[in-house]
This record gives sequence, structure tokens and C-alpha cells, in this order.
Amino acid sequence: SSLEKNYLENGFWAMNKQEELPNQGLFVTFIDRIEDVTNTVLEGVNDRMTAVERQSVIDKNLDALKKSYTKKDYEDILIRPFFKGNQYFLFVTLTYNDVRLVGAPPSSIGKFGADTDNWVWPRHTGDFSLFRIYAGKDNMPADYSPDNVPMKPKHSLPISLDGVYEKDFTLVFGFPGRTDSYLPLPAMQMEVDVLNPARIGIRDQTLAIYNREMRADPAVKIAYASKQSSLANAWKKWQGVVLGVKRTDGFGRKEQFEKKFTDKISNSKSWSGKYGNILGEFKELYAEIEPYALSREYYNEVTGRNVELLRLTRNFLTLESRFEENGEQGYQDFAARLKAYLPGFYKDYRAGIDEEVFAVLSEKYVRDMELTYVPEVMTNLVAKSGANFTKMAAELYKNSILTDEKATMALLEKPSSEAIQTLRNDPAFQLMKNWKNIYDQKIAPDFNKYNEQTDELQRQYMAALMEVFPDKNFYPDANSTMRVSYGQVESYEPRDAVKYEIKTYLSGIMEKYVPGDYEFDVPEKLQRLYRAKDYGQYAEGAEMPVCFIGSNHTTGGNSGSPAIDAYGNLIGLNFDRVWEGTMSDINYDRSICRNIMVDVRYILFIVDKYAGAKHLIDEMKLVHPKTSEINNTKNQLDPRYKVAPKQKMRAQRALEAPKNQ
Repeated sequence: SSLEKNYLENGFWAMNKQEELPNQGLFVTFIDRIEDVTNTVLEGVNDRMTAVERQSVIDKNLDALKKSYTKKDYEDILIRPFFKGNQYFLFVTLTYNDVRLVGAPPSSIGKFGADTDNWVWPRHTGDFSLFRIYAGKDNMPADYSPDNVPMKPKHSLPISLDGVYEKDFTLVFGFPGRTDSYLPLPAMQMEVDVLNPARIGIRDQTLAIYNREMRADPAVKIAYASKQSSLANAWKKWQGVVLGVKRTDGFGRKEQFEKKFTDKISNSKSWSGKYGNILGEFKELYAEIEPYALSREYYNEVTGRNVELLRLTRNFLTLESRFEENGEQGYQDFAARLKAYLPGFYKDYRAGIDEEVFAVLSEKYVRDMELTYVPEVMTNLVAKSGANFTKMAAELYKNSILTDEKATMALLEKPSSEAIQTLRNDPAFQLMKNWKNIYDQKIAPDFNKYNEQTDELQRQYMAALMEVFPDKNFYPDANSTMRVSYGQVESYEPRDAVKYEIKTYLSGIMEKYVPGDYEFDVPEKLQRLYRAKDYGQYAEGAEMPVCFIGSNHTTGGNSGSPAIDAYGNLIGLNFDRVWEGTMSDINYDRSICRNIMVDVRYILFIVDKYAGAKHLIDEMKLVHPKTSEINNTKNQLDPRYKVAPKQKMRAQRALEAPKNQ
């Protein structure tokens, strides 16, 4: 997007294939096949090995396994651990790199509610976009070319126009990023009571600055939309995790489960010998790792996620190390990567905004961290400014060439030795190098030492749980590989005297409408469609459905995952979770954990009626899976009976039974 072509503000719709927009760097990966390779990967591993010895054998086996597969250029081999390294699966994948934008609603639809409604139900967000995958004439992956043709998939999902009802079956499949369902109690306590509050406190200050500046300037709004969303998404989620764990007594439930585990192993000599000390060791290890984990979060949040100048400077530290390790060739190789990266970085960079973020977060870091973790360079800068962090930041940003695109690009055109010397004299570079040295010497070694021990203990604990509770169904934690999660369309009660229903409607959008508002404005055309009740075949009675919720266990990475019904038809797209249930990554509780999906009928309505892109609808297979002889009877039937075949039989019997039944 740009101010001239503001797709964020106005949306985009290709009215034919020639108008579809290429997206360099965007790709789609399909899984061709999956194999259980546990025995091969763990060959030669035994319980007498240390964690390092065990991993060394596994790494050799993995390397040999990958080399044994012959793959084509567009294929890849991925091998991932499951159940904390107790099981391994191999994935053969195909990647298509020619992916073109077909359509996207304006942000007033696609991000309606923005931060206020993020992670919140009831939700009224039309969060979707449309892409088309292109392939070579043989239907196989090919680099972008005007001669490429639309890829023909093995299967495409029919789209249901019948909607959802309470207790309908839902299934979401996609690539969830990471969950930790089997953490021990002290790990949960550290995450909820120590690390999350630290992360939240840091991002509180950054987001306050971003939000103010984005509201004041449309150009900043475009430049910072993605950055703000990325920070705000996790920031609000962490708050929900803290709330949800306490709301559902997550600590108490975990404690009860661990007591059952302890009782079971205490009644068995073999289990007691193998697993009797695990929970005690966890408690000791997490007490040891906590201060280093907290310091690590502060370092990563400030230098790696919130202050853009410091994040950029970390790249130039890498440039210096490549020069020192590999000479001229190492320098030139990485410099070429930086030259390609920098224009995109500076396009959306505002030094004045970043300077203010740096000032407030530097003050927070100095105030909250032990002195031993504060860079000496920063201590000197603070002293020089008279402990005025705003003044300190202004001086640093004025004197660093890395805040200026032209100066930075010119730097990379200098001879390598001259460029490196210039960097070493730069105040931002000096600060970041000092900061990284402190992290590398005083935080990372101890954190990594204890983290390796907890990881190995977690693997043993996972194996113990599956052995001690053989009748319990264990599902593997998410690790960015394909998973399915099934549930039902279900209302929920987040707190006393409050009940949330399963669906939202376009009328709810109009209730929230605030003309000209950053988050709750509504396009004039959508208002006209609402007033005219011009919903076409996508309506539910006189209403236009927007979103619905289910009890599917989803997480980061599931945004855009298809939601399908009991008949295998597309009914929506997953894009969020409710705030009270964001703790599901570590503490899934069906009573309040809900995923949020945009109703596919709202998607079709926007594409057809709002965008006028009916040619896209014509490409899709629209179905009515719940239509049957029961639907056609004159009897009034509770819509819940239309849910699935088993319930349909029960409904048929009800129709045929005497009236007094």
C-alpha cells in the first residue's frame, strides 16, 4: 500500500485474472506425504545417555535420513519432533511461489474493531483475503511468469450456505505455531506471574506511542499498521492468558493433575525409581532459570521487538562478525542481503517515533533490571544527559548514521574495512554491541544451561505421562506442522451473569458504528446494503451473519485456517480466540476457550454484494448440506436437529412419532 494506492484503506479486488497482484516472497506449501520415522531417528539412543549425547546421535540420524531422500527442486523434507522429542515425523512438501492477491476488503471491514475488539467476543470483523496460486503448464511449482496458469488442486472445499447452529460439529485444520499443554506447575507460574507481566509492561509504552501517532497521521497509519498489529496482538493475548488461568483456577487444576501423577508413580516401584524426582527437579530448575528468563525477555523485547533502531543495529553487528570471521567475502555476502532489506525497512521507519520508544524503554530497562545487566555505554549516556532519557535518546538518534537511509546505504558502498570502522564509531552500534556482549556473557549462558535441562526433563516427563496414564488421550503440542482440532459451535459464560451467544450479525456492526473512527467506521456502501437488507442468498432470515465461535483448540498460526462442518464443507475462516481463553496454549479449558471464525456467508456477501466481484463466486461450489426431506416438510423443526446424520435420523423419528411425543 501507499497513499496513492491505499489497499489497506480502500481494499482491493481483481475483476479479472490479469489484474491479480503478484506478491514477491509469498508462498504456499502443501504436504505431499507424512511418514513416522521415530525408529530411524532414535536408533542408537538409550536412557543412559546425557542430553547432549542423545541429541548428537539424533542429529546424525536426521542428517542421514534427509540425505537418503531424493527430492525435486520444488520439494522439501521437514522432520519434526512430537511429544517433546519422543516421536518424529517426516513431511515431504511442495512449495508454490507464484501467489497473487485476488481480493481483500478495506480495513474498515477486514479490521473492524481493530485493537479494541482484538481477542474479544462478540466480534464483527470480516477478517479474510483471497489469493490465487499459479503453477506451470504441468500444474507443478514454477517461479512467477505471466505464462503461468491457475494451479489445479487435488481437492477444493465446497462452501456451505446453510450456516451453523448451537452444538454443530466444527473442525479447524492448519499450521498452529506453538503450544505447551504439558508444562509443569512452576513453568506455568513463571509464564503467567513473571514473564507475561514484563512483556505487557514493555509493550504498553510502545503501543501508546504508536497508537497516538497512527491516529494523527494517515501515512504513519499505513507505515506502522503491520508493526502495531504484531505488537498489539501478543500484548493483548498475554493479558488474556493471565486472566484466563486465574479465572479457571489453572494453577489449582495443574496441581491436582500432578498429585494424581505422584500418587500413581508412588504405588509402583519401577515408576517411582524412574520418575519419582521429576516434579521436584522441575521446581528447582525453574527457580534457577527465572531471573535469567526475565532478563532475556527484557533484552529481546527492547532490542529485538520494540526499538527498531536497535533491531536494525543487530544486523550490522552480524555484518561485523561476518567480516571478522570470513573476511571480504563474508562481508560482501551479508552486505548484499542488507542492501536488499534496507529499502523496505526505511520505507516504514519514522526515526522520531522510534526515538521516543527508545527513550521510555531505556528508562524502564534501567529502572527494572539489575545494574549488572545494564550496558556501560548506556550508563555513561544517561549520566551525560543528567538522567534525562529523552535528551539521551535525542542525542543518540542525532549522531547515529543508522537512523538515516541515505547515510546507511552510502556506508555499505564504502570499502569493507572503512565501513566497519565507521560502524564501530557509531553510538547506536556501540550501545548495541555492549548490550549484546552483556547478554551473551551474563544472561544467555546460564539461561541456555538451565533451559537445556528443563527441555530434557520435559521430554522425560512427557514419556512418563504417556506411560503412567495409558488410557488418557494425549495430543502433541503444536510445532508449526499440520493439525486438526475438532469442537462444536458453543456459547459460553466468561463471568458471573454474562453469557455470550454463538453468532454476530451485520446489525451488530451498525450498533458499534462510529463515523470517521479509527476502529469503528463503516463504509457507506456497506451501510446502504444494510439499510436495503440486500444480502442475496447469503442471509440468515432477515439477518446477515458475520462471525461465530466454537470450542476448537487453536493458537497463533491458525489465522486463516479453514473451518469445516460435519459434511466436509467450508463454513468459515478461523482468525482469533476469545480473550478469556487465550491461555489455551498452556491451559485449555473447554468452558471458556473459544475460537472465533468469520462466517463464510459474510465473506461471500462482501465479495459479491459489496465488491461486485460475482465472477469469483461463480468459480466456487456452493452447497446446502442440511437440505433434506426434513427441511422440506411443513413441520416446524428446531434447527439444531439439522446438524449431522445421526441427529437427522432422530429428527425424522420425531416427525413420524405421535404428536403427544
